[in-house]
Amino acid sequence: QVQLVESGGGLVQAGGSLRLSCAASGSIRSINVMRWYRQAPGKQREWVALITIAGSTQYAASVKGRFTISRDYAKNTVYLQMNSLKPEDTSVYYCNALVAPRDYWGQGTQVTVSS
Repeated sequence: QVQLVESGGGLVQAGGSLRLSCAASGSIRSINVMRWYRQAPGKQREWVALITIAGSTQYAASVKGRFTISRDYAKNTVYLQMNSLKPEDTSVYYCNALVAPRDYWGQGTQVTVSS
């Protein structure tokens, strides 16, 4: 079992920055990949970024160059640094942990970007 708690969401103006955090607890040594997803109202949940246990990262084309995912092993926390935010980044952001073959999800944190 893995528990995930996101924080750091809020309201920001376009062009601003936010840093999301995802604190993991439980069977964290079993986690293979940590990912961030987002879901805007009326839209499907979409993948944003991932970081593997080895530290490799990947990003969706829509956020590449603006968002950075990182991991603090000592704090069992994954971060999503979001810069140059756009109104279309407005969504609920979810943290995800893959403990193959099962996925675990946090409760989500709202990010709202005003124009």
